[in-house]
Amino acid sequence: MMADIFNLWANIARLRRERKITQEELADFLGVTKAAVSKWENRQTTPDILLLPQLASFFEVTIDELMGYEACLSGEQIRRCYKDLCDDFARLPFSRAMEKARSLVHRYYSCYPFLTQMCTLYLNHYMLAGDEEEKRRVLGEAAGLCDRVLQNCRDVGICSEAVVLKALLALQQGKAPEAIEILEPALRNRHIDGQRGNVLAQAYRMTGEEDKARVFAQTQQFLDLLGLVGEAIQLLALYGAEPDRRREIMARSQAVIEAFEMERLVPHFTAQYYYQAALTHAAAGEKEKALGMLECFERCTSLLLRGEEEPILHGDGYFDRIGEWIEQFPLGSMAPRDRAFIRQNVEGALNHPDFGDLKEWGTFQALYRRMTEGGAYADN
Repeated sequence: MMADIFNLWANIARLRRERKITQEELADFLGVTKAAVSKWENRQTTPDILLLPQLASFFEVTIDELMGYEACLSGEQIRRCYKDLCDDFARLPFSRAMEKARSLVHRYYSCYPFLTQMCTLYLNHYMLAGDEEEKRRVLGEAAGLCDRVLQNCRDVGICSEAVVLKALLALQQGKAPEAIEILEPALRNRHIDGQRGNVLAQAYRMTGEEDKARVFAQTQQFLDLLGLVGEAIQLLALYGAEPDRRREIMARSQAVIEAFEMERLVPHFTAQYYYQAALTHAAAGEKEKALGMLECFERCTSLLLRGEEEPILHGDGYFDRIGEWIEQFPLGSMAPRDRAFIRQNVEGALNHPDFGDLKEWGTFQALYRRMTEGGAYADN
C-alpha cells in the first residue's frame, strides 16, 4: 500500500545521483571510506546516526526527507489509503484489516486529516468485528484518535469534524449524555457558524472576486439543503406517531427533494430519508406507503451499487461550482464504504422488524431480491 517508512539507503543513492556526486566525493565530505557509502546504498550497513545531520545538510534536505519519513499525507494519498482499507475490510478477516489500519495510524500519527478519516473508517466498519468486546475496543480507539486531533490540531475545520465524529462514536457506545456534552457548546454558536459561508461570499464580492463568491454561496446553500433533509429524518423519528405532523414533514421534505433533484445529487443522503420515511409508515400500519418509500430507497441505493456510479458527492447543473469545495475534503468525492459493504447494510436494513408485515408481499420480496443479490444493478 505504501512504501517503507524508512528509505534511507535508496534516498542516499538517489540524492547523490541527482546531484551528480560520486560515492568518493560524498565519502570525503563525511570523512568515511567510499566502501562505507557503497555499503549504505546496497543496504548492507546503515550510516551512524551522528552522520544524519551532515548527510541532510550536504543534500540540502531535512532529516525526515533523507530518511523517507512522511509525517503527513496529501489528500490523494489519504483517499488511496482509505479506499485500500475499505477493500481490505470487504475481503479480509476483520482482525487482519484492523492490523493494517492500525499500522498506518501509527505511521502517520501526526497527520490529523488522516486520523479523522481513520475515525470515519472505524465508525463505518466496527460492526464487522467478531464480538462485542472487539467492537468496543475499535470504537474506543477511534475516540482516542479524535481526542488526539482535538488536543493537537490547529485547523478549525478538522477539529469541527473530529467533534462530530467523537459524538457519533459516543452514541455508538451507548453514551448519549456524553454526545450531548460534546455537541451542546458547538450548537450554541451555530447562529454564527451558519453565516460563515454567506459572510465569506459577501467579502469576496466586495473585493471583486465574484468567482470565489459563487463557490462559497453555492456551498452554503448545498450544506443548508443537506441540513434540511437531515433534520427531517430526525423529525420523522420524533413525530412519527402524530399523523398530521408526519404528513406535513413528508410533504415539505419531498418538495425540497424534488425541487433540487436530490435523488441524483446526493443519493446516499436521500436514501437515508426514504428509509426513515418507510419505517415511519410501516410503524403506523401504512403498508402501501411504506412500500412506496422503499421503492424510492431502492432507486437511490441503485445509484450507489451500480458498477459505474457517479461519485458519492458531486454537483449538478445548478450546483456547478461546488466541485472545488468537495475536492478539499481528504476523501474528496469517494464513497466512505465499499459497494459490497453497502449491499450488506441494505440487507440488514430491509430485515428491520417494522417491515415484518411486508415480507409476505410479492412486491417487497422482489425488491428484497433486487437489492441484496450481487450484480443486480451492475448494468443499469
